[in-house]
This record gives sequence, structure tokens and C-alpha cells, in this order.
Amino acid sequence: MNGIKTIFSIKDLENLSGIKAHTIRIWEKRYNLFSPKRTDTNIRFYSQDTLIKLLNITLLYENGFKISKISRLTETEIISNCKSIISEKAVKNRMINDLKLAMLNFDQPLFEEVYQKLARQYDFQDIYVSYFIPFLSEIGLLWHTHTINPAHEHFITSLIKQKILIATEKLLGTLPKYHDRRFILFLPLNEIHEIGLVYANYEILKSGYSTIYLGQSLPISSLKSFLNSSNEITFVTYFTVEPKTNKIYEYLDEIHGEILSKCNGELWVLGSKTNEIEKDKLPDKINILKVEEMMEKLNEHSKLVVK
Repeated sequence: MNGIKTIFSIKDLENLSGIKAHTIRIWEKRYNLFSPKRTDTNIRFYSQDTLIKLLNITLLYENGFKISKISRLTETEIISNCKSIISEKAVKNRMINDLKLAMLNFDQPLFEEVYQKLARQYDFQDIYVSYFIPFLSEIGLLWHTHTINPAHEHFITSLIKQKILIATEKLLGTLPKYHDRRFILFLPLNEIHEIGLVYANYEILKSGYSTIYLGQSLPISSLKSFLNSSNEITFVTYFTVEPKTNKIYEYLDEIHGEILSKCNGELWVLGSKTNEIEKDKLPDKINILKVEEMMEKLNEHSKLVVK
């Protein structure tokens, strides 16, 4: 035997691609992207060609392609788009490096120049997901290594926040499509890092829902104002530095006891501190999401309303 692996379990696909098995199954059932085979004992397995296809799809997905769009591409188009992304990586790295320079030198004209170049090629969602999110992640690393100070971070995040608000302003003139659900956005007490929540607000509005944006440092007791809502409620929050690691579960338990258990609602939690949360320890009605997962859930809700 040559030792080359040619059949793969769904766990193998998860480990090799970084895409959760649950998500792979959704892509398989909803979009018919993969066709698993079965052993004589009815155990599902995947071929090497399927693994290669999944890796290509993962590359597109992680570079801003929506899975619904990918599902409409032919095999040839998937490969062609992957080749384009690989060649564009160098350009993307240059753009992110220019954003770093703009931050380090407090250079607003350079930031604006980079942004306008991107805006000529991409819509705002693509710019934020493909450029600003990776850049903001690098800011976190630069912060922890003491390469930048609070002035640098405040300068650049203020510029990015301005762009989100401008994009959001364009959406506010459009009436919501859906009225079955209300989204309430807030940050925990003492949390002042607002940019992630501002972007979540943009995405929810873009998906056709109305929002109530409550902003920074909100006590849990203030959410009780929404307990008598006749609509379903989705509370959305963003953990960047608060609550403290040793207080996260206590905080979520309090929200569940004081708010979620008393209304027809759920809580979506985003942000870097969610990496510290074990999902199986959470009360019901609390969902830990990445930005892309939030976008998928919004899309799923919209489809259910249409049906």
C-alpha cells in the first residue's frame, strides 16, 4: 500500500479546511456542493476530489464570496476565481500595509487614498470583511506587542468608524423589509470599543431589518425596557475588553435570568473575547457568532420570513 489517503470523513474535512462539520453539512444539503459516498456499512465518506473542491471553496469564502454565490459557480469558475485571489494576495497585503502606515503616521490622506482605491473595486461589505477585519485583527497584535499606543488605535478606528456610519446613513432612508423581529444593539458596562457593534448595525440594516442602537456601556437593567415587545427580539452585543474573562459566564447568566427568560428573544454575542467562551456552558438563547456567521443567520431569517 502506498499510504496515500484517498477517502475522508467529515471530521477530516473539518480539520483540513477549518470549516466546521455542521457548516459543511449545511452547504451540502442547502447548496448541493458536495456528494458524499457511503461504505457498505452505510458510513458517509468523501473523496479526494471533494476535499480539493472544499479547500477551493474555503479560499473563496474566506475572501468575501458568499456561499450562495459560490454554489452557482461551475468547477472551472471556482478554480479561476481561486487563481485570481492568489494573485491578488500581494495587492491585498500592500493595501493593509498602507493602512498600517496611515495609522503609524497619523496620515488621514493616505487612509482616504487607500479607501477610495478599494471603493472603486468593491462594495462596502467586501471592504470591511476582506480588508478592515484583517487589519483590525493585526491592530490587536500590534497593541499586545506595544508597537502602537492608544492614540494610534483611536485615530485609525475613528476613520474606519466614519466610513461605516456613512455607509449606514445610506441605508437609513430605506424602509425595513421585515417587521417580525427587532434588533437591539448594545455594549456591556464599561465596554467602549464600538466599531464592531457599529458594523453589526450596518449589516442588520442592510439585511432589511430595523435596529435600535443603544451604544456603549449599557447596564443590563436598561434592557428591561424591551421585555413587553410584541415582536421577537434579538439582542446583539460585542465583547472586546468587557466583561472580564472571569466574569463572562456570570454576565451571560445574568442576561439570561433578567432578560432572555422573560421575553421572546435571544442574544447574539460577537467580538474577540468570544474566543474565551465554551459554547456548551452557555444558557439557552445565547449564540456566539463571528461576523460571517451573523451574516449567514440574517440571511436565514430573511428566507424564513419570505416563506
